[in-house]
Amino acid sequence: MAGVVHIPWYATGFRGDQLQSELIRVSEQATRYNATAYAVYRLRDDRYKFLQLLEFDEHSDFERFWQGPEMIEFRTYCQGWFQVPVAYGWSDLVTEGTRPHRDGAHAHAVET
Repeated sequence: MAGVVHIPWYATGFRGDQLQSELIRVSEQATRYNATAYAVYRLRDDRYKFLQLLEFDEHSDFERFWQGPEMIEFRTYCQGWFQVPVAYGWSDLVTEGTRPHRDGAHAHAVET
């Protein structure tokens, strides 16, 4: 198992909302490269800081995504919207869990 890649992004002045929209769009496209999960977090105390998480079973699938046309287009189109360099890192999940809702169901809600 390859794991989860953490990609920190830091938006330049007044570009946070635009970068957020593009990160959502490009993250969804990672599933075309066999990503098993994705998430984008925006920090509450620093609205210019984002964390993109992409889960892959194979490291080579991430490399195909990172070097693929969607990410090349993203980096070209959004050039100047984020600080460089972008240094990503891999991690292995060791545990996770959720608290069940009162009706016993698990739900994921994302607010923007």
